[in-house]
Amino acid sequence: MSKFFAIAALVGATAVAGCTQGINPTDTDRALIGAGVGATIASVSGENAIKGAAIGGAAGALCNDVRLCQ
Repeated sequence: MSKFFAIAALVGATAVAGCTQGINPTDTDRALIGAGVGATIASVSGENAIKGAAIGGAAGALCNDVRLCQ
C-alpha cells in the first residue's frame, strides 16, 4: 500500500466525517462514513478496498479524538 493512498484515505475520511457536524454523529457514524470513503479511494486507485475501508473507518472514528472534526 502506498503512502499516498494511506494519506488520501485519512484526509478523505476525516473531511467527510467532519461534514456530519449538524447531526451530532457518533463514533460509529463517522467510522461508517470513513470506511466508505476509504474503500472508494482504494477502489479508484486500484488498491485493496478492504484495507482502504479499515484505514478510513479508523480515521473516521478517531477524528474527533484528535480534534479534527468537531
